[in-house]
Amino acid sequence: MSKKDKIQEEALISEQENIQNTKNQEVKEEIKIEEPSVEELLQVEKDKFLRLFAEFENYKKRTTKERFELYKTASQELMTSLLPIVDDFERALNHIEETPETEELRKGVSLIHQKFYNTLEQKGLNKIEVKAGENFDTELHEAITQIPSPNQDLKGKVIDCLEKGYKLGDKIIRYPKVVIGQ
Repeated sequence: MSKKDKIQEEALISEQENIQNTKNQEVKEEIKIEEPSVEELLQVEKDKFLRLFAEFENYKKRTTKERFELYKTASQELMTSLLPIVDDFERALNHIEETPETEELRKGVSLIHQKFYNTLEQKGLNKIEVKAGENFDTELHEAITQIPSPNQDLKGKVIDCLEKGYKLGDKIIRYPKVVIGQ
């Protein structure tokens, strides 16, 4: 081998080493680019924390609202079972004749009825007012029967209320039973 061949071979080896070093540096740079920085990791963790905190706040609000709704309607079963007693008081007041002999009885029954109903009102019970001639609303009334209307103005409207309806807070616990005209 001549000197010239040795120099060319060394130059070729040197060039190949340079190429290999360049490739190694590119690979190292790619590896460095793929690794997230501390700031990026911190941002990701902070984002996770904020999302978790927001979910927890939503959970607290939802459970508080559900608890409040449950509290408002917790006495619904009791109120529903007491409504026939209110109806009986009202029927008794309607059937007690207004004579001097029954005046004291009427006053006593009236006082008991008023006191009982006021106690129920304090616990959130309210009457649903139904007037003859108002429009029939399926969301608010329960139609028991239809009768021919006495005049054209009462078609599709409430003619009579047979049983009063009641609400407990905003929830209807008994729909008023009405007669409508056809």
